[in-house]
Amino acid sequence: MCHVIVTCRSMLWTLLSIVAAFGELIAFMSADWLVGFPRIPEAKVGHHGTPEAYRPTLGIYGRCIKATSIFLAAGILLLCAVAFISVFTMCFQSIMKKSIFNVCGLLQGIAGLFLILGLMLYPAGWGSDKVLAYCGPDASPYKLGLCSLGWAFYTAIGGTVLTFICAVFSAQAEIATSSDKVQEEIEEGKSLICLL
Repeated sequence: MCHVIVTCRSMLWTLLSIVAAFGELIAFMSADWLVGFPRIPEAKVGHHGTPEAYRPTLGIYGRCIKATSIFLAAGILLLCAVAFISVFTMCFQSIMKKSIFNVCGLLQGIAGLFLILGLMLYPAGWGSDKVLAYCGPDASPYKLGLCSLGWAFYTAIGGTVLTFICAVFSAQAEIATSSDKVQEEIEEGKSLICLL
């Protein structure tokens, strides 16, 4: 018989897992990793006849940054798989006598390591020709030059931190769904169990 078990901790872990996966995915797909210095084009004129400045942005490009893409993509793939599986943890708490929460927590930890590797390799690509064109001649690996980090980089860092929080929190979700209160509800014959 299938029991649907929902606890605050398991629901919070599920929601945080989904947020971490989507946060990393949005950051990965964004072009706002590096924001170039302000420029004023000759052809573009504003509403009042004055030139409008713009700041070019740069996503994930270059050799070292391709390695970043591979590590980030591997981490995001694992996070998306965990986010998908986490929805079903309300109905199935184990597969082949292994806790889904513990397995997902392990996968989240591995994904977090991939994400850290990707984020550490990203600045190594700042010496490429394209980055030099955006950030000026002072740009080099691990030195921004005239550029600044965009919101996508900070979102990726936040998603990585949240990934590790979820990995640790998965153990609490496991404890909550296998508690004595849940077992008492199962013994009473309930198939929908909601605990705070």
